[in-house]
Amino acid sequence: MGAPDPPHRDEAGMQATTDSRPIHRVYVDAFWMDESDVTNDDFAAFVKATGYITVAERKPRAEDFPGAPPGSLIAGSVIFVPTDRPVQLNNHLQWWSYEKGANWRHPLGSGSGITAKGKYPVVHVAYEDALAYADWEGKRLPTEAEWEFAARGGLSGKPFVWGDEFRPNGKWMANSYQGQFPVRGTNKAEDGHADISPVAQYPPNGYGLYDMAGNVWQWTSDWYRPDYYALLAAAGGVARNPQGPPASFDPSEPGQKMKTHRGGSFLCTDQYCSRYVVGTRGKGEVSTGTNHLGFRCVKSVQ
Repeated sequence: MGAPDPPHRDEAGMQATTDSRPIHRVYVDAFWMDESDVTNDDFAAFVKATGYITVAERKPRAEDFPGAPPGSLIAGSVIFVPTDRPVQLNNHLQWWSYEKGANWRHPLGSGSGITAKGKYPVVHVAYEDALAYADWEGKRLPTEAEWEFAARGGLSGKPFVWGDEFRPNGKWMANSYQGQFPVRGTNKAEDGHADISPVAQYPPNGYGLYDMAGNVWQWTSDWYRPDYYALLAAAGGVARNPQGPPASFDPSEPGQKMKTHRGGSFLCTDQYCSRYVVGTRGKGEVSTGTNHLGFRCVKSVQ
């Protein structure tokens, strides 16, 4: 479990993978995993059955944002907004923006929708939204160790969930970004998709799982700590069914409660984010969703 730095990395953005080391041995008990991310159709059925309202659809509470002007407490979520010109890749706030009315029904804001997108991954789901859906299905979210075991599809030590080459024989294997990130109009969509794609548009891995790299990030149940792998390695032996640290701590955002993301998204590129490399890690604040973050569920084998 874990990953080395990608070839030719620099210090821009998310290319360094120091939180994915040391590479260490893990054992997980048997489990079932959904072959694809939860889709808009899946989530709509859950909402219809339960009346559930996602975090992004609720008006933010003043007590959660002390000092915020009342007029700024508006329901919404975070979306990717391309820049008009090339920018330094050391500040992600240049291409992420809080959008009024953005939620799973309206992925890009109040003027957008999901008509004819029933087979696309549901996005703008906060961690508690994903938990609620999983519980309704009689399932749960995967641990980070389970997710990586499943993503590898029976392969060991490979950089990608399908093997050694990013494009074996010139074939696109995942939905990623081709162009000058994050500049508007430069994504060439050579892989067939300039944005999120429907699920299962690329070949499955060795376990029959689709989109374990690219398209949308996926929540796991583990709290995020950059030093967690070092703690496991220091304990020695094989880590059995690791559940993640007891609490989160991110030195770059020490006051935030962060869970681990896995898999990367359609915005990943070797210029900035290498997280389609299996074994690498992402992170996100538990109440925050985006238009490139979804999830899938697992179920323990009884």
